[in-house]
Amino acid sequence: MSTVLSAVAWPYANGPRHIGHVAGFGVPSDVFSRYMRMAGHDVLMVSGTDEHGTPILVAADAEGISARELADRNNRVIVEDLVALGLSYDLFTRTTTVNHYSVVQEMFRTVRDNGYMLEQTTHGAISPSTGRTLPDRYIEGTCPICGAGGARGDQCDTCGNQLDPTDLIDPVSRINGETPEFVETTHYFLDLPALAAELGRWLDEREATGLWRPNVIRFSQNILGEIRPRAMTRDIDWGIPVPGWEDQPTKRLYVWFDAVIGYLSASIEWARRSGDPEAWRRWWNDPETLSYYFMGKDNIVFHSQIWPAELIGHNGRGDKGGEPGVYGELNLPTEVVSSEFLTMEGKKFSSSKGVVIYVRDVLERYQPDALRYFISAAGPENQDADFTWAEFVARTNNELVAGWGNLVNRTAAMIAKSFGEIPPLGELEDVDRELLGQIEAGFATVGHLIETHRQRAALTEVMRLVGEANAYVSRTEPFRMKGEDQRERLGTVLHVLAQAVTDLNTMMAPFLPHAANEVEKALGGDRVIAPMPEIREVEDLDGGPAYPIITGDYTDVPAWEHREISAGAPVSKPSPIFVKLDPKIVEEELARLGIEQA
Repeated sequence: MSTVLSAVAWPYANGPRHIGHVAGFGVPSDVFSRYMRMAGHDVLMVSGTDEHGTPILVAADAEGISARELADRNNRVIVEDLVALGLSYDLFTRTTTVNHYSVVQEMFRTVRDNGYMLEQTTHGAISPSTGRTLPDRYIEGTCPICGAGGARGDQCDTCGNQLDPTDLIDPVSRINGETPEFVETTHYFLDLPALAAELGRWLDEREATGLWRPNVIRFSQNILGEIRPRAMTRDIDWGIPVPGWEDQPTKRLYVWFDAVIGYLSASIEWARRSGDPEAWRRWWNDPETLSYYFMGKDNIVFHSQIWPAELIGHNGRGDKGGEPGVYGELNLPTEVVSSEFLTMEGKKFSSSKGVVIYVRDVLERYQPDALRYFISAAGPENQDADFTWAEFVARTNNELVAGWGNLVNRTAAMIAKSFGEIPPLGELEDVDRELLGQIEAGFATVGHLIETHRQRAALTEVMRLVGEANAYVSRTEPFRMKGEDQRERLGTVLHVLAQAVTDLNTMMAPFLPHAANEVEKALGGDRVIAPMPEIREVEDLDGGPAYPIITGDYTDVPAWEHREISAGAPVSKPSPIFVKLDPKIVEEELARLGIEQA
């Protein structure tokens, strides 16, 4: 079995997260991580809130509070939401810990000392009204390469090329619409051209595996064509101080330089909290370790170019050579798993325009597994997808409730009524063997699909098997077996059904962890099928302020395989596991959004 790093994109702490965010980084990474643990792999799933940069300052200014106060508040909101959704992080931390500062500064020193950080004078964008630096992403204009409007100061999403704010035609501030002023300033630039050859070789190797999603590998290779040094420091007073520039308190490391290093710093923090401070090295120094990075497509460039380039520079593998620092030779990503965008009722998510559904609002009104199911079944895995309340209700009622929930409930209800416990298994007939054989074969099919990041297909296959089990009930008609002479056959049919539900529940567990534990109980089991995350209040390891983390013990999980059930386990009359939704909620939810129902 393999050692697997599940590196999950860091949600930005300028506000609560909406369902588009968790559709990109949250649910897919958790489904994968839960499955890989069940398949016997040693998984480390890490992330945290990303808390530096100008957007935090802008949001804090608007509320009249400090950046730290805003980050503290939103960190806790995000932590609570992700735990409620059941995301099984080994450690979910934050970028304002002393540990993270130390790791980021050490990485910077090593990359700089290896020759891959260049000091250059450039032009930085300043807000004329506030005098504050405008980050690249807060400047928009027309792309000088393809002519598309809405290009950002760091990248054009239309053609994929990297840009500088000074490249844009008619640049304006996204904050207040004013035209930025450009002033001379000195920054450290990551020397991407000196890392490009090795970066290209690595991407070609990744392409040769055939594992990366085509859109990700093509985009990543295309942006190599126009590669140039990229600024890794900013004129800002909220962020990580730049080593060697301690006398310049308004210079900080670029938030994207520090955020991606969070995967390493979180692994180190996890190890330190585990009692074995060097344990992280198994996931970072062992070349046999597999590492998967989960995010939305707007973050591809930082994970397939900037982060690998930082790692190459740290390892001394670029054109200028060099030696790894104290962290040793660090692994580059095995795969960058990027989802496409989720829209809502046909519109792009926008908190500022009120086109948004926050995770917390959904979870306060609906079951977390209903949201997880929708994201897994209809989310933006390899193409943009649209969340509509009508489809959410339809999938919940027609698939989750009428399909899987109905199978579980009627199986448990028939067993409770006729036996009160799992009946013994008698002689099998062909119809029984056919169902059990199909479901047992499903473990290999579904497992392979999840492992290769085709979760929609995986869930579709599980639901197909659910349909086969429901069809088995129709074919065998156990509800008509009322005579004493049919009792043995009735027991066998209900045992087969209980076995089918148990195995299907194992396959469902990565997708629907909350329900998995309830299904186990409904059939008289006492195992925790899907261990859940917890919030733990902790002290900063190095003397900073206390904060909440997400962690959990996920070691005791059932194996990803057929599990024989035992006759005699008590089964009581069940309660519905999934809540059927009133179609009227579509109108109610659209009214909340100010959208008229079509």
